[in-house]
Amino acid sequence: MAKMRAVQVPKAGGEWELVEREIPEPGLGKVRVKVQACGICHSDSVTKDGLLPGIQYPRVPGHEIVGVVDKPGEGVKGWTVGQRVGIGWHGGNCGYCHNCRRGNFFACTNDLQTTGVSFDGGYAEYVVAPAIGLAEIPEGLSAVEAAPLMCAGLTTFNCLRNAGARPGDVVAVLGLGGLGHLGVQYAAKMGFRTAAIARGADKGELAKKLGADVYIDSQTEDPAAELQKLGGAQVVLATVTNADAMAAVMGGLGVTGTFMIVGAVPKMEVPAIQMILQSQTVQGWYSGTSMDSEDTLNFSLLEGVRPMNEIYKFEQFKEGYEQMMSGKARFRVVMTME
Repeated sequence: MAKMRAVQVPKAGGEWELVEREIPEPGLGKVRVKVQACGICHSDSVTKDGLLPGIQYPRVPGHEIVGVVDKPGEGVKGWTVGQRVGIGWHGGNCGYCHNCRRGNFFACTNDLQTTGVSFDGGYAEYVVAPAIGLAEIPEGLSAVEAAPLMCAGLTTFNCLRNAGARPGDVVAVLGLGGLGHLGVQYAAKMGFRTAAIARGADKGELAKKLGADVYIDSQTEDPAAELQKLGGAQVVLATVTNADAMAAVMGGLGVTGTFMIVGAVPKMEVPAIQMILQSQTVQGWYSGTSMDSEDTLNFSLLEGVRPMNEIYKFEQFKEGYEQMMSGKARFRVVMTME
């Protein structure tokens, strides 16, 4: 049997293992993909550290996958050998229960498939995934450009387009890191009056380059007060993982404004009276389906939205992961198989 290289976690909290495995065969309704690039995302720690119940080890992480179809399995239609595809966090669902039929895929209690958690992910030369979890990659986006869009791009784009803001509304993006630098680009390209919020005057030039109309330095300015000067934000996209930073911006919401959380924090304080009197909302947002991924990719290509990446070779996987987990990675980290 032909072999491939893969990076696996032997158990929850275990050390990385670079191993040689047999190249897997795609079963019914699945597709084998030859991996070209895979983003290294903070959510890979879910697998590395066993943060969700029921993960079967050893497990290969990775859910920002771009490659080419290598072999469609039995019953697969619409995907051909050599076709460029991406696989994101949402690896597919059964379509059986009422949640799936109503479009509530992430409430699925039957067979929600999570790439790199439910099945092996993209830290390998080949991956087998459900056909329903594949997204077509448009020409014009390289594998390295497309990989982070399968999670970081998808999350911010899909969140913003479902947040209820209209072109011309004030939309604030809290944080200018791996998620935030994409969020600012999407908000600007969607026609929102975009305010970027981060720490330090040195980020102002970057914010404007990404398309922000206004930059707010939270070290020297009150972000809530500055947003109110703009009339209040219809949407705040919170990409940071700091509850205090989030709380400092909530006062900047306008009437009927929505505070969208994509940065994971254990808990946060909510100004309940303010939110009642102004009919405001706090909402979490969680990724998207393969069709949402295709929308993200196509919009990114059309409007020139691109991630800013640090690139590592496959053999440097550990260095890349540590760079991302340490917070030293400025934006996104991508591992290439070339």
